[in-house]
Amino acid sequence: MSKKIVTTTKAPEPIGPYSQAVKAGGFLFLSGQVALIPGTSQLNTATITDETRQVMENLKAVLAEAGLNFSHVIKTTIFLKEMSSFGEVNTEYGKYFDKDFPARETVAVKTLPKDVNVEISMIAIATE
Repeated sequence: MSKKIVTTTKAPEPIGPYSQAVKAGGFLFLSGQVALIPGTSQLNTATITDETRQVMENLKAVLAEAGLNFSHVIKTTIFLKEMSSFGEVNTEYGKYFDKDFPARETVAVKTLPKDVNVEISMIAIATE
């Protein structure tokens, strides 16, 4: 089995030793994204809705680089700094899917990179 690294300048550069996404075995594994604005070191954290939208736009850019979109996503993981943000995050997240929602878990964690409020990772079906 081979793997292919997927990288785009339309999403934030990794802030550590990892790739934006890896395509392998018919799947695309997307690393967790936070609300970094691509090409900058700035965060879009004005509101939890803005933050979630930026995260989803970052994921959308990585999916697009691999020739995919949200209809290909089969699994997501949402990490929240505060579970009280769940409703607002869920509402914004849901706008990116039409139907046949992916499997998902949402967990509250003590801290996230750059002290953000939300991070989301995904797995999508991809053709080799």
